[in-house]
Amino acid sequence: MASRSYGQYCGVTTAVELIGERWAMLIVRDLLVGPRRYTDLKQGLPKIPTNILSTRLKELQEGGVVRRAPLYRTGLVYELTDYGRELEPIVLALGRWGFRQMGEPGPDDVVTADSLTMALRTAFRADAAAGLPAADYEVHVGEVALRVQVDGEHLRIAQLAPPAPPVGGRLPTGEADLVFAAGPGIRRLISGELTPAEAIAQDVLAVVSGRADLLEGFASTFHIDSPAAVPAAAA
Repeated sequence: MASRSYGQYCGVTTAVELIGERWAMLIVRDLLVGPRRYTDLKQGLPKIPTNILSTRLKELQEGGVVRRAPLYRTGLVYELTDYGRELEPIVLALGRWGFRQMGEPGPDDVVTADSLTMALRTAFRADAAAGLPAADYEVHVGEVALRVQVDGEHLRIAQLAPPAPPVGGRLPTGEADLVFAAGPGIRRLISGELTPAEAIAQDVLAVVSGRADLLEGFASTFHIDSPAAVPAAAA
């Protein structure tokens, strides 16, 4: 557990002491995607100092959130414990909450494979997907490439690039139904600020191959209301 104590006997206090230190929640976010080697975590969090990463991992292990485990052919990896995985709905809810206040990216802001994976899991609407035909997307954002397969309420995301230790089986094969490339402006499609046609017209995204009409289904399946769509509090 982190050395900082708030001196209060409260569950929220204990939670903050466990995962409230700088970078701790982002380590948890990336480990929710799957087990990661130390080097994978450092690559996914390029601005974290190595001593801080080591310290946070030690604290998370002491708190029962993270453990080290052997992974076939890749040596030791860090993974969430069962207790740590209980943070998943909390992290997804925080992602939805924070998404509504995201502005334009700063010049040094990056999109990583794990952060984009979790962003799509955050935005996934199983209720909308259940009413649509199964779809297979390949999404490129900068150097990150994901294969996103939706079948009813089931979502599977595989990282094609940058490479990460395979989790949950082999990578998908064959051509995706739709391949498209975008920048951070994909946020405007997910928020509903832009329709798919407007996103293409404004060069926010470009269809590389496949059925462009499937972008409508993508926008319905991955959606978080923008701040303008959030009802104002009653006076």
